[in-house]
Amino acid sequence: MYPDRSPGHQRGAGLPLALFIITVLALLVAGMAQLQQSSAGAVSLQIQSQRAFFAAESGAQAGVAEALSGASCSAVSSPKIFSVSGLNGCQALLSCSSVQADIEGNSDPETVFNITSTGRCGSGSDLAERTLEVRVR
Repeated sequence: MYPDRSPGHQRGAGLPLALFIITVLALLVAGMAQLQQSSAGAVSLQIQSQRAFFAAESGAQAGVAEALSGASCSAVSSPKIFSVSGLNGCQALLSCSSVQADIEGNSDPETVFNITSTGRCGSGSDLAERTLEVRVR
């Protein structure tokens, strides 16, 4: 009336199926963890890159002000070390060159300053660097 339930006659696929599901789920969890880690690293580097851009831009603005007020490239000081909250730990390396050019078409040459500012933020694998070039007369 009742079927024989002795261990010798049972044929189930439960254990292999359970092992397969556990393996697939473990691989999915490991893949998602790897994706999360690489995504977090990319976001961190993007933030450092933006900070480096702003450091380069701030350094270029300071360099323009120094070059115009001193009327020579020797008035431009480098590096600029930032201590404000958004740029803390960043610096801008400045270089300046100047040429005399007749821009307006009259006989009086004008001084044109070419200022290059390189902003750096972070260190090691988290280092980001951006460069800006500005010309001003």
